[in-house]
Amino acid sequence: MTDAPHVMVTGASGFTGDHLIPALQQRGYRVTGTGHHDLPAAQIRAMDLTDPAQVREVVNEAKPDYVIHLAALSFVAHPTPEDFYRVNTLGTEHLLAALSELPTAPRKVILASTSNVYGNRDLPVLDESLCPAPVNHYGISKLAMEHLAANWFSRLQILITRPFNYTGPGQHPRFLVPKMVQHLAERAQTIELGNLDVARDISDVRDIAQAYIALLESDAHSQAVNLCSGRTIQLRQLMETLCGLAGYQINIEVNPAFVRRNEIPSLQGDRRRLESLIKAPSLRPLEDTLKDMLHTAISKNTTP
Repeated sequence: MTDAPHVMVTGASGFTGDHLIPALQQRGYRVTGTGHHDLPAAQIRAMDLTDPAQVREVVNEAKPDYVIHLAALSFVAHPTPEDFYRVNTLGTEHLLAALSELPTAPRKVILASTSNVYGNRDLPVLDESLCPAPVNHYGISKLAMEHLAANWFSRLQILITRPFNYTGPGQHPRFLVPKMVQHLAERAQTIELGNLDVARDISDVRDIAQAYIALLESDAHSQAVNLCSGRTIQLRQLMETLCGLAGYQINIEVNPAFVRRNEIPSLQGDRRRLESLIKAPSLRPLEDTLKDMLHTAISKNTTP
């Protein structure tokens, strides 16, 4: 196993890492992660992206063959704007600088950006040729990261991904879909939500994990690529589907505090570039994802 290719996954203890690391190991990779807590599936090192000396120390110890950089501040409603830039923008610069100093550069570095870089567009489908126009600090910090990363293209094999929304078992209930699932699993009578009259392109996290692995093994670099399903669902319809799966109708109250000022009415990604770079995995039906999430949440609630 020591001769297996070595992948360093930042943000390994997050939602995506929980699914990506076992998938990498099943593929035969050796994995080192960075994060905030232990994972049974991988060796986890603490690494603060805002501390360049610590980043350099961890990178020099790991000497990875590949890097998948997931670590980020991704909760759009985070109250301190400066944190987005410290972590997402400058933190990535610290990581790329440390990787460039290794005696042998990694074969591939994948940086997770976001579909939020496209902003509020009156277009049915968003492709990578669009000029980004983000409308929140999360998206702006990620776009700045993309521009900084481009300065390293001549020294590192970098691929930038722009994931659209994705969900699945294990996602924290501060995010919308798992919040809905949790309330229904607990048989709550009422849920407070924001604007449900928006449409989102929502993938299953397990499909996203497989796409990351395929991109890691591809020849693609020095460009950005959407990670998306290429389909949208209105959040109101998603809530109705969940209620049908749970077998009862929850009372929905709109809380104005949850309605974002710069809400993007529709986000749908174009998969054509992704499908030109890899043999994209077949997509799970969204209803199957919701069933798995509801089953997991109910099982957790009933476990003594």
